[in-house]
Amino acid sequence: MMISLGEIAELVEGRLSGDPLLPITGTATIRDAIAGQITLVDKQKLIPQLLKSSASAAIVAEGIEPSGLPFITVGDVHRSFAKITTYFQPPRARGVAGISPRAEIHETASIGEGCDIHSDATIGEGVVIGKRSIIHPGVRIMSGCRIGDDVTIFPNTVLYENTVVGDRSILHAGTVIGGYGFGYETVEGAHRLSAQLGNVEIGHDVEIGSGTTIDRGTYGPTTIGDGTKIDNLVMIAHNCRIGRHNIICSQVGIAGSCLTGDYVIMAGQVGIRDHITIGERAIIGAQAGVMSDVPAGAHYLGSPAMPEREQMHIFAAEARLPEMRRQLKALQRTVDELVAALNGKSQQDAA
Repeated sequence: MMISLGEIAELVEGRLSGDPLLPITGTATIRDAIAGQITLVDKQKLIPQLLKSSASAAIVAEGIEPSGLPFITVGDVHRSFAKITTYFQPPRARGVAGISPRAEIHETASIGEGCDIHSDATIGEGVVIGKRSIIHPGVRIMSGCRIGDDVTIFPNTVLYENTVVGDRSILHAGTVIGGYGFGYETVEGAHRLSAQLGNVEIGHDVEIGSGTTIDRGTYGPTTIGDGTKIDNLVMIAHNCRIGRHNIICSQVGIAGSCLTGDYVIMAGQVGIRDHITIGERAIIGAQAGVMSDVPAGAHYLGSPAMPEREQMHIFAAEARLPEMRRQLKALQRTVDELVAALNGKSQQDAA
């Protein structure tokens, strides 16, 4: 497939600088681009890499003007580049699977109009699935679950009983929603599982990455707010209440009964102890260990986590520790020499 650079400029409504007849055969990142392909540059610091690459043209942000290479200036580099990439690699048309005869669907389940239920999916007693939802092979939806409209559940995901999933949400492969919480009581020397009578309620427009687990509440629901995006391999424990439009990155672990406000961001490998409240629009840096409540709008780093400014002072001090150690040893030698000199003088005076 081939398209001219001028046609690409029209496609993305950009401003062309260069030959409009230049043929373009595909898209690639700067690192992988070959002759005939167009790449993207969203930061000025990438210009040296661009000029060393084999790309024939670039999509660039306002204010970036690479010399010696045709380019198209756009307002949103990533959206425009995605549009071009989609032109060269159009998404595969969704085939209408309908309800597979190899799916196991309980007679009391209600399946909405236009749903695709693939082979080896299991739909339990009393389950309700809304319109146009897609249930991929190997999915297990236990009794009493309610799935909204236009939901996609990818292969081998498990929804324990009474799980609720809002409209347009996406659950990627291998997620487990509504498993038992990690709660035990020690009775006569043995650990006895505590009550597991709650469920999980997922809002609208939520996306949950592969391998993520969200535990049911003890008595009520564990909840995930509308618009929240959860990465792969995240663990959210029982009774948590996650706000709207949170961003939770890979390998985050949130202990039981935590509460987050709206638009909270947690970077990779953040750990949150139980019964913590994180305020609206707070940002928690990667690998932070949160041991106390985080105020709204705060930026926290480190383990134990503390406000970014305080933690940066600590990081700076830690970076100077080798130098400070050398200085301390030098000072100790000086002190030892002074003490020895003073002791010698005292002995002479005594004599």
